[in-house]
Amino acid sequence: NSDADLSQRGVARLLGEFIEGLGLSEVTLVLNDWGGGQFLVSEGQDQHIARLVLVACEAFDNFPPGPAKAMAQVCRIPGGVWLLTRLMRVPAFRHSRGGYGGMSLRGVPDEIMDDWFAPATRSRAIRRDFAKFATGAPERKTLLAWSERLRDFDRPVLVVWATEDRLMPREHGPRLAELCPQGRLIEIADSSTLIPEDQPERLAQVLTDFLLQTGAEPVRHIS
Repeated sequence: NSDADLSQRGVARLLGEFIEGLGLSEVTLVLNDWGGGQFLVSEGQDQHIARLVLVACEAFDNFPPGPAKAMAQVCRIPGGVWLLTRLMRVPAFRHSRGGYGGMSLRGVPDEIMDDWFAPATRSRAIRRDFAKFATGAPERKTLLAWSERLRDFDRPVLVVWATEDRLMPREHGPRLAELCPQGRLIEIADSSTLIPEDQPERLAQVLTDFLLQTGAEPVRHIS
């Protein structure tokens, strides 16, 4: 839909509508890299969220994160997203430690990055939508005001932060955990933003412990 609201706020609302449409309750919402799911709280759409896990993600005024701010400015220019898709074919650009290449200490495989960007190279509609999202963060004052509403989220929050992240400031981890009434912080060493890629076993154990400690009901398969 060319009229869809794909700003940070709009995508968060879409997530809330998706959860509502599936009829889910007692949801454990896990975010990594993208942090906009936090805005379910500021939008008053968090009634189905039982616990929140924030894994090395955008927070406070870090939307979009550090190096991506320049890319967002390029996306404001007509043809800018098309230009980015072409640049992403250049190994030195796609693997730059100051950009997407810095999201993992192990390096993001080329086939994964191809999957990320190939749809936008083929579709003008996808490039249009990407531009909407990339340029859809509000001003700093608004972002910080939305973040403050996490103080009202009275359910368990686990903050998992990477110690060697180039995109998400390390101080945001403890700051988020302190902001949330039931927040707790765990830092994972030898990892950048994509903790599921750099330290998958450690992250799986941390998530399992958190679910058990906060009384999450195990999934029961009906045969």
